[in-house]
Amino acid sequence: MAMNNRLASHTIGVAFVVVLAGCTGTPTASERQARADVDAVRSMYRPGDAKPTLPNLSKDSPLADYLRFAMLNNPRVEAEYYAWAASVERITGARSLPDPRITFEADITSMLETVMPGLMIDLPGPGKLRAAGDVATGESRASYFRFEIEVLRTAMALKSSYFRLHFLEDTLRVQRETLALLEDLETQAQQQVAAGRSGIQDVLRAQIDREQLLTQIANLEDSRGVLLAEFRAALGLRPDDSTVPAPDTFEASPPPPPADQILALAAAHNPKLRQMEAEVRRGEAMIDLARTSRVPDFSIGIMADVKASPVMWRPTGSITLPIWRDKIAAEIAAAQLEKRSSEARLSAEQIGVAADLASMLYMYRESTRNIDLYSVTLLPKARQSLDAARSGYAAGRSSFLDVIDAERQLLVFDLSLVEARTQRELSLASLSLLIAGTAPEGAPILPTAPAPSKEANP
Repeated sequence: MAMNNRLASHTIGVAFVVVLAGCTGTPTASERQARADVDAVRSMYRPGDAKPTLPNLSKDSPLADYLRFAMLNNPRVEAEYYAWAASVERITGARSLPDPRITFEADITSMLETVMPGLMIDLPGPGKLRAAGDVATGESRASYFRFEIEVLRTAMALKSSYFRLHFLEDTLRVQRETLALLEDLETQAQQQVAAGRSGIQDVLRAQIDREQLLTQIANLEDSRGVLLAEFRAALGLRPDDSTVPAPDTFEASPPPPPADQILALAAAHNPKLRQMEAEVRRGEAMIDLARTSRVPDFSIGIMADVKASPVMWRPTGSITLPIWRDKIAAEIAAAQLEKRSSEARLSAEQIGVAADLASMLYMYRESTRNIDLYSVTLLPKARQSLDAARSGYAAGRSSFLDVIDAERQLLVFDLSLVEARTQRELSLASLSLLIAGTAPEGAPILPTAPAPSKEANP
């Protein structure tokens, strides 16, 4: 009898030790793929869970180095990376069995009659764990594409501030050249006044335009600080961090491929579209999970009365009864509606990408035509017109108003050329990054993101 009690106690104790020692579940194929994806990105983005060596930037660094610095250092990208990595970890919890429970019962009257330790295990119905794992996998895929979107947005922000900084310097150059011209015109007007060939109003007109231009130059120089702050923010730096200088060189973007090629690239690479597709697949998994609510869950266990002689074993079991049909139908209907909502958002995004493509291509073509118009035709003619007006004013054949009008027209054309070049570069950046989804070289993203696989419960 004593031996039987000891045997029972030993058996229960071994069971407790096994439970407390911990077990490892079997990862699904989609979970293994998700973890492999995280490892691949981690090796580029956070090797050893630390930032990689960032490019050493100088004023002569190429744009590619600035882009790589921004993508690896921007905290918004980092936040989305860790959110994605966390969503992959949640797949394991979703597909795992619930924790077993250690139970204990005792019967007590005037003395301890029975002592019954035990072990209870909950077993979800067939297919439930697989469906829950598929839902978590779909969520992790959508989370990955949110990370990729943030990588491309960071690259876009860097390029945008890079282009606007460069063209700000171009604008300031044009304004300073115009200021020098106005000072020369003022001197010429003063000479005409001294010679008695014109009135003081010519000098005043030149001075009025000069003062207006000085204020515009001061405003532009002041705006440089705002653009530098945006540039540093895209790099993941504080606005007052001057350790990374703005580049002195400028790299123009290549022309875009034909519209049909851009649409094909967008269908294959645009992370927003792929996020929407992942959400549709998640919706399908949610329907499968909702349908498993019709299946009952089970609990099994065993208890032992270690005071009885011989030891009395008490197996236990229970089963849920999914009898509330209206609740089950509502869960399935909600999942189906959620999937339809995801499909509608995908369709809307596809339409939006096509509309954005048309808009950006138009902006590119318009700015290209304007660049040709101003640089080839209008600016040379405006300079000739100004030269003719100045010569005529010196000879008394034209008024100072003709000179000022010609100078203002030249300034307008110069600034319009700068604006057209800015518009061209911004439209090309948007076409490449936000529409086609073409990541810059060195971007810490997956080269191709494999679609999640469905499988039977192992």
